Amino acid sequence: MKITIIDGQGGRMGKAVIEQLKKRHPDLPLYAIGTNSIATAAMLKAGADYGATGEHPCIVNARDSDIIIGPIGIVFADALLGEITPAVATAIGSSSAFKILIPVNRCNHYIVGCGEAGLGEYIRLVCEKVDSMLQ
Repeated sequence: MKITIIDGQGGRMGKAVIEQLKKRHPDLPLYAIGTNSIATAAMLKAGADYGATGEHPCIVNARDSDIIIGPIGIVFADALLGEITPAVATAIGSSSAFKILIPVNRCNHYIVGCGEAGLGEYIRLVCEKVDSMLQ
């Protein structure tokens, strides 16, 4: 199973997801795709097995991933302060991968019905969903 974590900015969210998934499943290979080198470095430092940076790696890895995890902005063109290009949003949105999107009510969008849980709670929910899919 190919699990790809996509994040931008400083990679804080992706880093937290990788740390928690590696605690639960140390042998699970994780692919970290950062929209910038800082995000990629943070996710690799957290324990990702593979890493790449930029638009093209986002597009290529969206093609054959089984699960894509990231902030909800990865499916919105121009999100993450412009780090998500229209091509990246399209590639992720049209991927056949199961997407686990972490709600973040910023950058001119608001997810109705989304609670205001902290990042730690959302990461716990992400890991529980991955656990259930691995069984």
